[in-house]
This record gives sequence, C-alpha cells and structure tokens, in this order.
Amino acid sequence: MDFDSEERHGNDGENKKWKRPPSSYGSMKSDSEKMEDEEWAENEEEEHREMSSPLPDELSGHEATGMQLIRSESPETIYTMATQQPPPGAHVIDTRSYDMEDFEEDPEEDLDEPLITNSPEPPEPVEPDDWVQADDNSQPGRLHPEQDLPHIFKSIQNSLSSFTVEELFKFKMYFLQWEKSIPKQQAMEGDILDFVDKILEILGQDRSLNHTISTLESIGKKAEANELQSQCKRALIRIHLTQHLIRKHRVIREGVVRAGKHNLLNTIYVEPQISTCGNGGVDPFHEFRSQQQSTLQVTSADTFVGVNDLFRLQKDDGKPVRTVLTTGIPGIGMSVSVGKFSLDWAELRANKDLQFVIKLSFRSFWILRQRNLPDSPKMSIMEVIQHYYPECKDMKYLDEEDCKFLIIMDSFDRYQASLEWETAPVINDNYTQAHPDVLIVNIIRGTVLRGAKIWILGRRAAVSKIPSQFIDVVTEIQGFSDEMKDDYLTKRFTDARLAERIVAHHKRLPTLNMLARNPSVCWMVATVFERFFCYHGYGTKPPRLTPFYINILIFQTNRRLQFYCGIADNNLKWSNDDKQMLAKIGKMAFKMLEKKTSVFFEEDVMECDLNLTEVTVFSGLCTELPAAASNGRRTFCFMHITFQEFIAALYVFMMFRTESRNILDSGTLSKVFMSKYNSKPAAGLIQCALEKTLSSPLGEYDMFLRFLCGLLSPTCHTTHLSGVLYPRNTPEVSGLDEVQQLLEENIHTAPGDRVENLKECLREMTQKDE
Repeated sequence: MDFDSEERHGNDGENKKWKRPPSSYGSMKSDSEKMEDEEWAENEEEEHREMSSPLPDELSGHEATGMQLIRSESPETIYTMATQQPPPGAHVIDTRSYDMEDFEEDPEEDLDEPLITNSPEPPEPVEPDDWVQADDNSQPGRLHPEQDLPHIFKSIQNSLSSFTVEELFKFKMYFLQWEKSIPKQQAMEGDILDFVDKILEILGQDRSLNHTISTLESIGKKAEANELQSQCKRALIRIHLTQHLIRKHRVIREGVVRAGKHNLLNTIYVEPQISTCGNGGVDPFHEFRSQQQSTLQVTSADTFVGVNDLFRLQKDDGKPVRTVLTTGIPGIGMSVSVGKFSLDWAELRANKDLQFVIKLSFRSFWILRQRNLPDSPKMSIMEVIQHYYPECKDMKYLDEEDCKFLIIMDSFDRYQASLEWETAPVINDNYTQAHPDVLIVNIIRGTVLRGAKIWILGRRAAVSKIPSQFIDVVTEIQGFSDEMKDDYLTKRFTDARLAERIVAHHKRLPTLNMLARNPSVCWMVATVFERFFCYHGYGTKPPRLTPFYINILIFQTNRRLQFYCGIADNNLKWSNDDKQMLAKIGKMAFKMLEKKTSVFFEEDVMECDLNLTEVTVFSGLCTELPAAASNGRRTFCFMHITFQEFIAALYVFMMFRTESRNILDSGTLSKVFMSKYNSKPAAGLIQCALEKTLSSPLGEYDMFLRFLCGLLSPTCHTTHLSGVLYPRNTPEVSGLDEVQQLLEENIHTAPGDRVENLKECLREMTQKDE
C-alpha cells in the first residue's frame, strides 16, 4: 500500500506522527500514542462509521474467512464485517510498517527487539441472521470458540509476535513462495496484524493456519510451529475432517460413473422429501389399480424435515435427539443426503455448532472385521477413528462433556454379520479394545462415544433389527415431489431447451413419471433421454417403458454384486446363481400376482427357495414395510407394485425363452386358437396373457401384459438383456408379426376401457428407439 507523504506529515510540512485507526480485528495502536483530545476521537469514530462496509449476503465458508476486507487508498484499514470500536482505554500496540521508507525511524530503536503485541481480544465476527440456527440449548449455531476466526487470528498473531524484523521478513518471503495469490507488496508493507488480516481474508482460515505452520517449520521455528499446532488443535482436526468430506462429496457420483462425466453436488442437488412419519417409502399410486386397494398411505407434508435439521429434532419429552435412523427404498438417495449434509457442514452452511463430523460407515467396520479372520482384530473406537483419520490422533476432545459432535454410520445393510444386542459386553469408555461387532453395539447403545450424536442409515429390512429403545427418531427418505423432479432434471443441463424437452417427454408416460419420484430413476431418465435426444427426430413418439425397468434391474443387480459380493466394476458378470435368483424372485412375484396381493412374508420367500436377506436387502428390488403398516408382522413388498408386475413378466419371458415353456397356458384355450397359433409360440404366450388381462376387471394384469409385450421387442431381449441374462448373439424371438396381428385384432374387439392399454402394449413391442 503506497502511503502519501502528505498523509504522514500533513500539508503544513510538519513532522506529525501517523495514527493508525482501528484494524479489522480491533483497535491496535502504539503504547506511545494517545489521543490528543476528545474531538479527534469523535471525528475518527464518525469517519469509520461512514466507511464501514455492509454485511455480505452470503459467506464463502470453507475457502475464505467469510469476512470481506475493504481498504482505501489511504493508510487506514477500513472495518470488515467484524469491526467494532475499541473499548475506552484499551491497551494497543504499535502498528508501524516494516517498509522503512514509509515511516520515520527512531534512531534509538533496536531493530532486533522483539515485536511485542498486547492487543485486546478480537471481537467475534458478526453472523448474518440467515446463518443463525437454534440448537438444543437455544444458542446460535456458531463455531466452538477454539475453531472460530478470532482464536485462529490471535493464535497466528501470537506465533509471530516474538519475531524480529528480519525474522518476520524471512517468514513472509517463505510464505509467499507458495501463496502467489497474495500480492507481495501488500504482504511486506504492513505490520503483523496487517499480514495476518490479509492472509485470512484471501486464503481463509484453513489454508492460512496450515501454511503458517508449514512455513514456521521451514524456517526452523519448530517451537513456534508446535505451539501454534497445540493452540489450534481443535481447529486443525476440524480442518482435516472438512477437507476429507469435501474431497469425498464435492463431486456426486450418480448411478454408473462415466469417464469425463461428473457433476458438482451443490450444483444439481435437490433435497428429497424426508418424513418423520414413514410409511415404508413405497409410492402407492398405480396407473390402473385404485389407491384404495393399497395398504400404503401417503405421508403428510407437515412431517417433512430438512436434512440439515435432523439433529434439531426433539424427542417426545422435549430433549434433543441423540440417535437418528434414516431409511428408504433402494435408490432413494440416502448416500447423496449424507453427502449434502457433510458438505454443508464442511463449508459452514449448516450445523456449525457440531465441532466434528466423523463418518464411520458400516462398510468401514466390515473391512476391519474381515481382516485376519477368523480372529478379527480388537480395536478401541479411538483406534478405529485414528485408522481412518490419521490426522485426528489423540482426539481427547471427544471425552469432554461440552464437545458436540456427530458420527455418521451409513450403509447398515453392508455389515453382514448379526449383532448381539442383548448379550454383547458393555464398554464404558472410548479406549477399551473390542471386536467390531461389540463396538457397533456399544456405539448405538450410547456407552461408547457418549457425547456423540449418531446418524444411522440403511435399508429398512436391515435396520429394523436394531432395538427401538436405542433409536430416538426414525426418518424416511421418500423421494421427489413433481416439482422436485422438474427442478432436478432442469439443473442437470446447461441447455435449457434440452432440459425442457426431457421434462415434458418423461411425463408422456404416467408410470414413468410416477417412478421418477425415485432419484435414481430420475437420473436414468436424464441420462437416457440426453443420449436419445441427440438423434434426429427423437421425441416425436412417447418413450417406451420396458427398457427403463430393465435398466433398473441391471443397475440394482450390479450394485448387489459390487456392494455385497465384492466384485470389481470391470468384472460384473452375472453367474448362473445370479440368474437363478432373479428367476426365483420373478416366480414369487408371479404367484403374488395370481393371489392378487402386493405384499409377501418370510414363508413366501422360503417357499421359492430364497434367502430372506438376499431378497429383501441385497437384491435392491424389495423393501420391508414398517411394523405399524403391517400389524407387527414382518411384511415386505417390491420397491413399487409395477416392479412386481415387471419382474413377474420377466420370469414368464425367461421360462418361455430358455425352457420353451408357456407357464400361462392352463390348457383352456379353444381349439380354434390352438390350431391358428400352434406353430407360433410367441403369439400363444401373448394370447394367454390377453385372456388373463381381459378377464381381470381390477386391472391386475394390465401392466404385466405391457411388460411382457415389451420384453418380446428385439431391442429389449436382444440389445438390453444379451450379455446379461442371455449370451450375446442369441437369436431374436420369432413370430412377432403374428403377435402384432393378435394385438390389433383385440384392440378392435376389447372393451373400451382396455383399448388404450392394448395400444400401449403394441407400441411397447413395435416401437424402436428412434
């Protein structure tokens, strides 16, 4: 900063001593400088009130201090948002520049004399109203004092306060070698306060603190570096955790990760509806069946809660919640919600009163458990934290009563061992070593990490095994509303016209529009249509439904192989056992269709020679209904009733394709029909399905018939399923011309309320992805 000589000496040429006004963090004046009179003080105070900068609307959070410093052309440092007037009689320090050409030098001053700083505590930064959140103690959601800006400012200042002029110059030179964003002239011409002020303003708290420590070590000031680390230990641990969470969640990985294709979470995120009164998360609506047939209920909007407000909830007795359980159907966005919560905390947008957020997924515990089997290693919870977060060694703060922190334990279903909730030994401290099974039980019990808030996430059929006395609140992610779907699909594309066409196109199919309430399906809609709209003329016809259900099936099966079987991404080949399991699930779904039910029980799974956990948790196709919705009996259903109809149609098609069996043929077809289509097996299969459909007044088989016709389409059974369910280059199903003729005949003779569905069935089979 270039200072004008007239500003230093006055227009009359007299050699007046320059008086430095209050800095951004409080009044810092030399001990030898005093007010000449009260009038000067009043004028100075008025001047600074006029020059104070307004509060910004939004703070940058992680990458900056959140305090905008504005400097004038004069040597005065104008207030930042945290500026306050100094208290009368406050002890201040000399703020002379280290550029010797800018200030008069006292000939008696020893340049090697340490630069003594004895300033008052900097005031706490002002927090905008929209940042203030009431926690359980009715206090604003502010950072812990040892993690906040004033403490970091003071600590960095103190670490440099004993430096001579030469040492400070050397420190700045080393510091600036790695931080090119700070102008060298501005860094060199101020005092310690100016320098710390500037680096915090430009670099933010995290980079400023870390780089100060590394620079002190580089110039041989190990004692000062260690002291600064000790003073800011709590802040440094928070910095390491935030950096980890930002690296992990800044980029969202939706569905199948494609090279060169990624999105920033904050850019495209749309918060799904999260309810404190879950009904199972299954959408009860159906294109043909009436809602009255379903035991599922629609959740009231007054039960919705924001993801960042989960730990602002209270128990029935008014006390703050400790343990929150969040569940939902497969693909509903639990992992993305964890990512958004973590990112908002790390970037200081929410839950600032949480000193630490530590993610210890059940997958992490499972990896520890699998090590050196059968004798799994015993570790304390502090050793587990240090294992996954080496920078957080000796987190003694977790034992403090006033330490408010959160442990996120997601993917409960990925911990495949049974837990002994009643018989597991009790651990009463954070340093006792135990088996991972025992650690998990005691964390959820609350005997380990006593002061922690715990967030558990997992599929309902898995988390329902946790005893209810250990859970304060159960929440359920229920997906997107119609407005949220449109918002999500719009945010994904920079091309507004393309986004508009995709939003309109998927709504042409009521079932697809309904299914897209699931965020993973919404991602599929965006991905598939983005590719198809590149083709000339695409979008003139409504999209087909069956390919989407095939993609959902493939996606969930591949996730099962990755998450629960440990198969690498590049080796996701379905074994015969995988195909047989899908066939058995399809058989169970077909039996449910014949029984006119949308729910199943454990005995139904056993009857089809299936494993209950494999079906209800690992498959990603089913879910468990809450006990309240199932009269206390463990009751399950498919992720949507239309998916039950699809998997039943897939089973019928697999039997027809692989075993040449028409399991729909009950032997009651007329001789006229049998002679007409005797040599046309595909037409015979569809004729049996048509009889079931037209004889069912409640529409149980309408969607089943549509999916079965869709599976007969070459683009489905050859393009989509080849290499997955069937070997590549498997011949197409023959006799489709006769199937088309059969459908056209029935369209002319069927009852009026069935004609539209038959037209859709024909289009599912004949339309190509143009």
